[in-house]
Amino acid sequence: MDMGITSFYFLCFYAVILILYYVIPKRLQWGLLLACSAAYYLLSGNGILILYPVASVTACYAGGRILLSLPAEETRKRKSALAMTILVNVGILVILKYINFGIYTIDGIARLLGSSEELIRSVDFLIPLGVSFYTFSLLGYVIDVYYGIAEAQKNYLKLLLYGMYFPAIISGPILQYREHGEQFFVPHVFDYRRVTAGLQRMLWGFFKKLVIAERLGTLVDTVYGAYTDYPGTFIWVATICYAFQLYTDFSGCMDIVLGMSESFGILLPENFKTPFFAGSISEYWRRWHITLGVWMKEYVFYPVLRTGFFTNLNRSWREKFGKKKGKQYATFAAMFILWLTVGIWHGGDWKFVIGSGLLHWFYIVSEELLAPPCARLMEKWHIDSGSRAAGIVRIVRTFFLVCIGDLFFRASSVGDAFAMIREAVMVWNPSVLWNGALLELGLEPIEMLIAVASLLLLLGVSLLQQKGSVRDAIACKALPMRWLIWYVLLFSVILLGCYGPGYSAGEFIYQGF
Repeated sequence: MDMGITSFYFLCFYAVILILYYVIPKRLQWGLLLACSAAYYLLSGNGILILYPVASVTACYAGGRILLSLPAEETRKRKSALAMTILVNVGILVILKYINFGIYTIDGIARLLGSSEELIRSVDFLIPLGVSFYTFSLLGYVIDVYYGIAEAQKNYLKLLLYGMYFPAIISGPILQYREHGEQFFVPHVFDYRRVTAGLQRMLWGFFKKLVIAERLGTLVDTVYGAYTDYPGTFIWVATICYAFQLYTDFSGCMDIVLGMSESFGILLPENFKTPFFAGSISEYWRRWHITLGVWMKEYVFYPVLRTGFFTNLNRSWREKFGKKKGKQYATFAAMFILWLTVGIWHGGDWKFVIGSGLLHWFYIVSEELLAPPCARLMEKWHIDSGSRAAGIVRIVRTFFLVCIGDLFFRASSVGDAFAMIREAVMVWNPSVLWNGALLELGLEPIEMLIAVASLLLLLGVSLLQQKGSVRDAIACKALPMRWLIWYVLLFSVILLGCYGPGYSAGEFIYQGF
């Protein structure tokens, strides 16, 4: 059974849950969500894989209870309990996702052993749904309990719901128990505005996923699947399209997940804030996959900076390079570990380590080091850095740098990524933009027109989001206009969405991480 969150079966599943959620006694609501989360996991593939999130929750529950029982002065025992809990969870994650890192992929090992395609697919099937997302949410919980900024959950089943909450387990967002945990367990009364607002957000997410992302994916797959046949401008166009595909796919998933949760009265953290309007890579990561950035800063970057090694390094480099530069260089070194971790989180392949990690570290370090001389140069040339034109240039520059990272992310390998960059730079063929060659990339003229029109709509909505909530703005319109807007969007998804017999848009790009 296809239980992807864009599938008909899942929508029926969700509709039944939503009705039951507000019909049953309020004290049973969290139990219903737990039962449905377990059912969703069992129905989404190999049911035995539910043992992995259960094992992670059990380890964190035990670790939290041990920490709760130990007084603050028992420092060694508390550290041992925390270390053991982290080791169990990270160990599971490493075994499932990274044991093959730098050697062979799981597929490669299976093929080396002469395995059949069926066996290869069964080996790939052993990675549980959402393993990176629920692992990080649970690790954040137990670390917060250790530092006393979150209370240990005494009810095992409640922690199990937090770790396996079915909308968020697909592709996040990564949760913080101290901020979002309790709302899973408190009663929620039916609120028409909240439920309809959640459904409206889900509808926008379906539009981004089914109308934009899936359509752009056809063009991207064509070029990236045979880039030697489509050099130069073809690669640039496909890479730009992939940037929008990735954004509409991932943020569309988040809209569905957050809207669904909102209909239950559960407000999950935002994961995107119009990232393509960022004027620097640092700002981009404050707008893109926000919960991952927050988690990495709190549980990787700051702890690394507080270690004895980096404390001594900071002191040594301050003496050698001066107070300001010494601190900056030590921060850059800690950031290297941060971005290496971000890259590895995305997958056990060097293309992820580079495209989503170290390349962005290089960008940010370069921005920091080049900022003073660039400012002096702009002042010398009498360029207003605060002007709208300068802001647009910074946005375009940032988007271009992001696209280079996305090229590594999407390419089959690091070697292919470098080969594609070479083909993109060495071949000059801008004429493909107007001679109709782009229509040979898998999209018919009407499909290309729909894609362009949808991207323009996305741009318009994103501009409005810069000023505030679009849903609130629509809610202020007259009733006929409100219904017209939402019905047009609904029928756009129904009539223009990519789905149907023989087609599956159920999986999201980030579902594999």
